[in-house]
Amino acid sequence: MSDRFEAYDEHDEDPDKGTGDDIEERSTPVGSSGHGSERGSGDGTDDGDGDNPSGRPDQPPRIPLPRASVEDTGRPLPELDELPPPAPLVLEHQVLKSLLGAWALAACSAEETAAVEDHLGDCGSCAEEALRLRGAVGLLQRPESLDLDPGLRTRVLDSCLERRPPRIPIPKWALPYDAETARLDALLQDFGDAEWHAPVRLRWFDADEATSRRTTVAGVMAHLLSVDGLVAVALGLDDPMGEIPADAPTPAGRTEAYWRASHFPPTRSVRTPWREQSHDLVRTVSFTGGTTGKLAVPYGDFSLPLHDAMLDRAFECWVHAEDIADAVDYPYEPPSPRHLNRMIDLAARMLPAVLADRRQKGLAAPAHGRHLVPAGMPGRTLRLEIEGHGGGEWLIPLDSPAALGSAEHEVAHVALDGVEFCRLAAGHVPPAEAAAGQVGDREAIRDVLYAAASMSRM
Repeated sequence: MSDRFEAYDEHDEDPDKGTGDDIEERSTPVGSSGHGSERGSGDGTDDGDGDNPSGRPDQPPRIPLPRASVEDTGRPLPELDELPPPAPLVLEHQVLKSLLGAWALAACSAEETAAVEDHLGDCGSCAEEALRLRGAVGLLQRPESLDLDPGLRTRVLDSCLERRPPRIPIPKWALPYDAETARLDALLQDFGDAEWHAPVRLRWFDADEATSRRTTVAGVMAHLLSVDGLVAVALGLDDPMGEIPADAPTPAGRTEAYWRASHFPPTRSVRTPWREQSHDLVRTVSFTGGTTGKLAVPYGDFSLPLHDAMLDRAFECWVHAEDIADAVDYPYEPPSPRHLNRMIDLAARMLPAVLADRRQKGLAAPAHGRHLVPAGMPGRTLRLEIEGHGGGEWLIPLDSPAALGSAEHEVAHVALDGVEFCRLAAGHVPPAEAAAGQVGDREAIRDVLYAAASMSRM
């Protein structure tokens, strides 16, 4: 039948082509002697061995048997001739110069790359241009962190806790501290001796002047351990300072005392007590059921409620984690938007009291339009708009911490990025360079920006 499926062999597409020997070899069935008289009966019928005895075009051609591999015969494999290396490209100076951009982007072929790099060893002007282009390529894309997305841990935990609520939940105000200590611990886990002794410069603002202190990665962890100890003591836990006397019960005083008491510079051994203490803090506030949130935590010259102190410790953990990451040249992402928003909210709530304190010390400019109002009444207000992840709007009373921020009494408006505002509050950004946009009373804006920077400390 003409419409049935027929076996096909590309070698037999045209039987009239090729030598006679080839045709005879392809049409000889297995076991035959190869003579034409023994190929079949000549009646055009197939004898069942897949042969086409009559050679008629309306019959299916014979399907060839599979060929045996030389590896199955036991014979030695043929020797492979080694290919000669490709001849190097010989290109003119102008052509090689035009390839520098592609070379900097790693877009050249292997031969072009070899030719360009050969040329750079002989041509000083091209070598300088190549160096500039390589530097520019590094600015096109910031290095990607190998760490997981900071928000991934929170999302996974939320998903798990929706299915099975915890028997002893962590208070919401302690979650940022739990997350940031876990992220910093993950950064530290693969550090070798060189990383632990890498130099770090702690930066903050003191009396409106940028201040810094040089230490090491291990020294930063000793600082976090000693300052977290303020919260531990307030909760009735062991003080990591032990019997070490501090000149002042402030974060700086405790840190300086801890550093002085160390016979040798702090090493990787400081990581274990810091991590155990962070676990103890989270565990303790969880077991209290969050009822200790208003417990006062003294910082020496001021106090914070426990729920704000835990946010403060989460904020400082993130800031110093960035300091450590910069010291070892490793990218580090900001906190998740939810936790970043809580940190920004803490700084915004502290601004009115900081403004009042600076005004008493003569550090804030006297406000010509200052108007004192009874506690809880609206007064002059600055609108703080935080953009990006974790952002929002806060109304900051300018004349008294007891006054109420009011949109009707707004005299200034400042807009900043969320991470930029946190770095301003950490003393890592000069106040004059922090604002992305500002409208209104210039003195009020300056006071608020400098008050934010003055919240920083070692």
